[in-house]
Amino acid sequence: MRFLQDFLDRSKQLNQTPTVSHYPAYHGPNSKYKIIHQGLMIPGLPAPLYYLNFMSVIGQPNAPMLANPSAIETTALDTATVICSASPHMVGQLHHYSVKRDCHFKSGLFQFLDREQLSGGFPNFRLQRCDSELSFDLNIHTTQLISHFTQMRFSLADHWSLLCRCQGTVNYKAQQYTIDSLGSFEYARSFNFPYLPLAFLTYQIINLSENRQLLLAQIRDCFNSIVQSRIYLRDLKSMQTHMFDHNVYFKVHRVYPRVTTPNGQNMYLPREFEWCYEGADGTCIWVQGQSRGDFKFGVAAGYVGSFNYQVKVNDNTENGEGGYCEYIDCRPLRFQEQDKKDKTLAQLSNSVPLMLKK
Repeated sequence: MRFLQDFLDRSKQLNQTPTVSHYPAYHGPNSKYKIIHQGLMIPGLPAPLYYLNFMSVIGQPNAPMLANPSAIETTALDTATVICSASPHMVGQLHHYSVKRDCHFKSGLFQFLDREQLSGGFPNFRLQRCDSELSFDLNIHTTQLISHFTQMRFSLADHWSLLCRCQGTVNYKAQQYTIDSLGSFEYARSFNFPYLPLAFLTYQIINLSENRQLLLAQIRDCFNSIVQSRIYLRDLKSMQTHMFDHNVYFKVHRVYPRVTTPNGQNMYLPREFEWCYEGADGTCIWVQGQSRGDFKFGVAAGYVGSFNYQVKVNDNTENGEGGYCEYIDCRPLRFQEQDKKDKTLAQLSNSVPLMLKK
């Protein structure tokens, strides 16, 4: 299974190259790629924002962790969802649209009704949102520091992230904030697969000192097997990016009480969690996170929020308050509520620790 996965997904090989000589493909839905995702994630913002995100999914994927059936009014492929959020309390972070009725897509423009608009092309984009609760006007300058999350053979799907610089204004309930920060500009396109058994995703972003950025991601399938567990370290000063995917461990130490999503999915959201990596060359990365409890539904089938963190990269330690977190858990509850005995047995067959409810 692992061999088949590595054969189909070329992202590991592509991440060997720290930069790209040209920008990757970027377009709206077409006859081949029915599913399109765009995202802008900005961690490390000052209080009360802490983070800002924009995420659109055009077309509903056939995967438990990616689909949001409650948003569908007509058909899955005619449904677009957009979430825009920051840390403060919100009630209108998620909206869904009919692609045919409410959206306008063309080269250099993605417009969702009269609320969200992403325009431009590499390397400069503009993201605008007009809303009484949360609005913004941001200029995005993408760099050529790319991280490949997925790159399927036969051009079936790809998903990448570019380190970017974001500047502009954010308005939350009539209070205006000026921001100038590193972010992650992301895009994915996919063939409309009949079914993908992907059930768990955790994804965090931390802006470090010296214009560095840390990405941490783990994906599991419906049987709780690890599909991908990676850490990406990006350095704007040296224009280098490094990917680590061996001995990358993720563990949840404490969770919040069980929640039920609008789709009827039960899941536990992390209160305290940990990442660690130790390479054969001596490279060590350790992250300890404490959630702020500001989770908001709308990232595919799950939630987005922020966390306080302590990070150690080799001998350098940093603390911060603006870590960005996406968390989706559509696994059966027996995996989410695994007891100590089951956890010990699982570690013998799978080296990455599982979630432990306390």
